Amino acid sequence: MTIYLVAFFLGVVAGLRSMTVPAAVAWAARLGVLNVAGTAVSFLGNSWVPWLFSVLAVGELVTDQLPATPSRKTPIPFGARIVVGLLAGWVVCISGGNTLAGAAAGGVGAVAGTLGGAAARGKLAAAFGRDRPAALVEDFVAIGTAVLLMATRS
Repeated sequence: MTIYLVAFFLGVVAGLRSMTVPAAVAWAARLGVLNVAGTAVSFLGNSWVPWLFSVLAVGELVTDQLPATPSRKTPIPFGARIVVGLLAGWVVCISGGNTLAGAAAGGVGAVAGTLGGAAARGKLAAAFGRDRPAALVEDFVAIGTAVLLMATRS
């Protein structure tokens, strides 16, 4: 898979679950799958960073289930997902590839993931008759996709 497709699909994952992406990227950096040594983001490979992002990702999985959680399509959550997509695309291209093209691919993927994820979850929730099973399917897809994308970098 080309690095730009990885960047795009990391953006899609950011549109589904924004904190899953930094957790996956940090784990890939820590495990040596993603080479960030000597770069501006070398801190991602520190021992504590993947754990921090993992805690934040689990927190997002929990808060997503709460009825008071705002729609991902409102300005602040939507913007945050785009920023995460841009940064993820940039990071995966930092050790080989055009970082601006990677950031753009990640940003476009985040828009697609945000809008497409909301639509898909709405249809799944309607099919299930409630939202929680649809949210769990989305969690599984986001986590599984992030892990697979980082595994392609090795």
